[in-house]
Formats: sequence, structure tokens, C-alpha cells
Amino acid sequence: MIRFDHQVIGQWIKPRSRILDLGCGDGQLMKYLQQQYHVSGYGVEIEIERVTSAIGNGINVIQRDLESGLSGFAEQSFDTVILSQTLQAMRKTEFLLSDMLRVGREGIVTFPNFGYWKNRWQVINGMMPKSEDMPYEWHNTPNIHLCTLQDFEDLCRRLNIQVIERHVITNGKTVYLAPNLLGSLAMYRVTKFAS
Repeated sequence: MIRFDHQVIGQWIKPRSRILDLGCGDGQLMKYLQQQYHVSGYGVEIEIERVTSAIGNGINVIQRDLESGLSGFAEQSFDTVILSQTLQAMRKTEFLLSDMLRVGREGIVTFPNFGYWKNRWQVINGMMPKSEDMPYEWHNTPNIHLCTLQDFEDLCRRLNIQVIERHVITNGKTVYLAPNLLGSLAMYRVTKFAS
């Protein structure tokens, strides 16, 4: 069964476009996009086990640390650069967002919404949040930069990044009412404002 967030991403992808999937994990998203939209491109992943899984899924994958940037890729060499549930694990958040929009005409960024009411409730009760979108304990989490929808949109304004579209989901369903409170996963389609 195809994940709902992957389906939403697919709706933002043009058929036969060139895609770069940053932090591609086991390559399931790229595999889906290749099968459904006939895209071409690469995945980028640092963990060798995930690189091996992505290759097993038929994905062209490059093993690389995203913290070092995307210097090996030419400007505007991809139609879309995807950063799916990876932003919160990056130390150089601003650098990576700017660099992904250097190599891609558009970007898709998804991340767990720290402002989701269940996360807030856990913090009020003295615990760091743990959920389906943030499944780690505080001591072993790769998540170092958690944010809310408002935080991300403020950062986009500061970096001269235009939000083209936003989609917020919880449990495989779109959230329309109070998305910063009721949405567990935020999804953004972005581009750089013209200079």
C-alpha cells in the first residue's frame, strides 16, 4: 500500500521530470515516483544499509552526507528536489534549503510538526514527544531541529523562499482546520523567489 504522504508528493511531481531525493532512505518514494510518473534522477543517502536497500529497489543512489551540501550538482539540474522527513535531522538547515533550491527549480519539504497537539500534550506532561512521525526516544533521536508550521514558514520568508503549496496530514488524512495544531506531518512545495 502506498503511503499517503508519497501520494501527495506525487501530485506535485510532473511526469518524466528529473528528481533528486535527499535522505532517500530505502528508496520507496523514488521507486513509487518512477513507477507512477516515469521520473528519472537520484536518491542521496548516508547510511549504507539504506543505500543497499535503495539499490535493491532499483534506485540510482549516491552515498553522501547532506551536511556537506550539494556541490556535486549543477544549478537547476533537477526539476524537483525532495527533502522528505529529513529536515529535522539536519544541522545546517538554512544551508541545505538554499542549496536544494540552487540545484532544483522547486523543492518539496516534509517534516513532523512539533506543534501537533499530541506532541504539545506530551511536553505539558513532562515528556519529549514520541509518535508515528517521531518514533524515537529523546536519547536516541536523530531529530535535532524540530519545528512547527509557523517556524518553517518564518524561515522560508527569511530565506526568500516562496511557499507554492502546503498540505498537512494526520493518520493518512488531510487536515484543513487548525493545521498547526491538528496536523502531525507538514508538507510544503517551495521555490526561490525571483531576484
